[in-house]
Amino acid sequence: MVENRCSVQREGVYRWFSILNSAQRAEFICGLLDLCVPIELRFLGSCLEDLARKDYHSLRDAEIKANNPADLSNLTNITDEVVRSKLLISLALLSSDNREAAGVLFRTLTHIDSIINNYGLQLNDGQTDEQFLLLFTMASNHPAFSFHQKQVLRQELTQIQEILQVTCGEQQPGTGGCDGTGALATLSPATNIPTYITAPTLDSCQVGCPCSHKWHICLLSSTIGVLNIHSYTLSVDSA
Repeated sequence: MVENRCSVQREGVYRWFSILNSAQRAEFICGLLDLCVPIELRFLGSCLEDLARKDYHSLRDAEIKANNPADLSNLTNITDEVVRSKLLISLALLSSDNREAAGVLFRTLTHIDSIINNYGLQLNDGQTDEQFLLLFTMASNHPAFSFHQKQVLRQELTQIQEILQVTCGEQQPGTGGCDGTGALATLSPATNIPTYITAPTLDSCQVGCPCSHKWHICLLSSTIGVLNIHSYTLSVDSA
């Protein structure tokens, strides 16, 4: 009886996780890692190392660029969708101890205030808000950044979430916002999983929302997947 109940709860977690957007998935996984004991982390590290080894050669050129401060210093215009995609790739492939490259990325990302206020960047057009949420979620959890840098990036992420909650709330009154951004704002390493496995959370993206659950699930893989890595590398090499 207990085993069956645990199985049902586990399936509920899988189902809940599958409909999160990419930023929420990254945030939740980082929270789970914080809850693991050292021996569990070493085991998970071995599993991840084996999985990552399969794409090592195809990602090698992009990884070199992602850890080169000179290359990263050219990615300053985050109002450009292509630049944001390259920044996501760089964060995904940035070495955990590369503080110099992280410093370059930090200076780029901390210009978000002036960009939103002066450029008037709209954060509610689907792909743009997804990219910014994922960008700052990855950066604020990345080990290459210092504690202070993570705090600043977390504040920037919170600002973006608040903007999205306001704009989505105005567009969809009574639905709790779009893209599930309300759930992301409350995710933390201390998250109690059962409180999020609820019908409102599972149905947080309503029929009228400009985004879809399929988009949530596919965004991360389509943004930093092998195909886009190749196109990024080719475009840089041909430039």
